[in-house]
Amino acid sequence: MIEAIDLCKHYGSFAAIENLTFTIRRGEVVAFIGPNGAGKSTTMKVLTGYLAPTSGTARLCGIDVVQDRARAVEKLGYLPENGPLYQDMTARELLTFFGEARGLSKARIAERLEFVTQECALQGLLDKPIGTCSKGQKQRTGMAQVLLHDPDVLIMDEPTTGLDPNQIRHVRELVKKLGQTRTILLSTHLFQEVEAMCGRVLLVHDGRLVFDGTPAELKSRGAGQMEQAFHTITGAR
Repeated sequence: MIEAIDLCKHYGSFAAIENLTFTIRRGEVVAFIGPNGAGKSTTMKVLTGYLAPTSGTARLCGIDVVQDRARAVEKLGYLPENGPLYQDMTARELLTFFGEARGLSKARIAERLEFVTQECALQGLLDKPIGTCSKGQKQRTGMAQVLLHDPDVLIMDEPTTGLDPNQIRHVRELVKKLGQTRTILLSTHLFQEVEAMCGRVLLVHDGRLVFDGTPAELKSRGAGQMEQAFHTITGAR
């Protein structure tokens, strides 16, 4: 469902990502972790078609993201960290706008709007201007926009940012539920989120993949502590 094959992204002599290769199957919820500047955001932007790789191949659902971006992103829901939202719109207006932009029928928009309102706890927020919403409410609206067109692949950058403990618990449950039928790649700095939501971990450092395994396997590299394993593998001081 997600394929990265020898991906490289260079800015002059600087390699943001270098020979990155991994495959993620349907039904996997995978954490994408690494130190700041390790290449996580660059990789996610390449996978979503926002950036073109210097070399290598990125595919979503078997579709080459560079060669056929429009068809590839039909399969994708992407939640960037602090993703842009139209502040003067209400959540209902925003979701309707994105549904129409994706070519959904009025009936399909109404159906999906009901679904995302329930799943993302937007009751009471639909007709509130986004600019007046809290950070957590905006994050939930962004999550709803990601799910609106019922994508097969979800790529999320820090999906629990700005949420209170109850909302974090709701997002965890939602991600695990969605991961039963979809493929999810999520970036996070929070190890408790990795253990709560993910069955697999990809760890990158200096633009290269340095670990691919389960959370339990990662913890075993740090005497049972994921944080210690992270420091050991990345050489952080």
